Amino acid sequence: MELLLAYLVVANLVSFAMFGMDKQRARAGQRRISERALLTSAAVSGTVGAWVGMSVFRHKTAKRSFQMSMVAVTALDVAVVVAVLVLR
Repeated sequence: MELLLAYLVVANLVSFAMFGMDKQRARAGQRRISERALLTSAAVSGTVGAWVGMSVFRHKTAKRSFQMSMVAVTALDVAVVVAVLVLR
């Protein structure tokens, strides 16, 4: 259980940081982190960090297609975490 919790904390911190870095790169006109990479970071159980990053950095909040993808990834993430907890 401690290992799962540690994994979730790290995954969410990474997702949060990626959204912050992408917003910073966007402002600086630098090469961006792909939406696929942002969604993948969320999909590997970093959805909370991704949603918080979207809110804190006000990043990707106006793009409806990205938000819908995040909803789908979140549903998948929740299902996987619940399955892991139930099957343990």
